[in-house]
Amino acid sequence: MSRSVSWAVPVLAVLMLALGTGVVGQERRAVHFSGLINDYSPSSVKGGPWEMHGAWSLELHEESGTADFSAALTMSDYGTSGQPGQNAHTHHIKLTNATITWDMTGCPTFSPATETGFQVNGTVSLMTGNGSNAPFETNPPSSTLQICVTGGNEVPYSVPHSNVTLVFGGPASTHFGSQAVHGVVRKADRLTEHW
Repeated sequence: MSRSVSWAVPVLAVLMLALGTGVVGQERRAVHFSGLINDYSPSSVKGGPWEMHGAWSLELHEESGTADFSAALTMSDYGTSGQPGQNAHTHHIKLTNATITWDMTGCPTFSPATETGFQVNGTVSLMTGNGSNAPFETNPPSSTLQICVTGGNEVPYSVPHSNVTLVFGGPASTHFGSQAVHGVVRKADRLTEHW
């Protein structure tokens, strides 16, 4: 009997360790959002109004309370020139390890109103103009960015994560404006991270 017990104890220990590791791996989850931005800057910014179009993604790391955001935008002054593609240029924007706030306090309002949401705030880690540091940005970047993801309640015939807004502060507001830049959430996925 003692031989059976001495053999079973190490096997049981290895089995418990394997099960415990699997549970920890399953609990570490990230949430991925992505969508499109389609809006105009105000006419008061230099060269404005600018027409803005692009794609964005947001990765929430709930265990650390941080998020990573990226966007790729094209802009042109089509709205004023009457000729498509005038002064067309691109911007790549990144915000890394930004703080998540689980409410909508200070987020732009909508009509009809959005009822649920969260926000991510921080200083951008990348702000380009046609691939180089944007001419309005400092080196390293000092512009701030507030990202709000909002929508309806979690009830039938409602989408809890439907809208996104970007609000720039600092140097970037001279180009994008200080108002909300609007977009849509196309996808919201909860991803399991395997370690």
